Amino acid sequence: MGDLVNLKQFRKRVAKERSEQEAAANRTRFGRTRSERELEKLRTERASEHLDQHRMDGEDAS
Repeated sequence: MGDLVNLKQFRKRVAKERSEQEAAANRTRFGRTRSERELEKLRTERASEHLDQHRMDGEDAS
């Protein structure tokens, strides 16, 4: 005889697996987390400020 399967639990499990697959696809599609984006933004702002502080005003430096 075959095993008894609770159809409600089976449907929930299938839905959960589909949801996990969709989440994985979205993670690869949309990339970084909010904290990673903010960190990158902070780094670029600091680098820009650092370069601005070392800018030579007046005549051409070359």
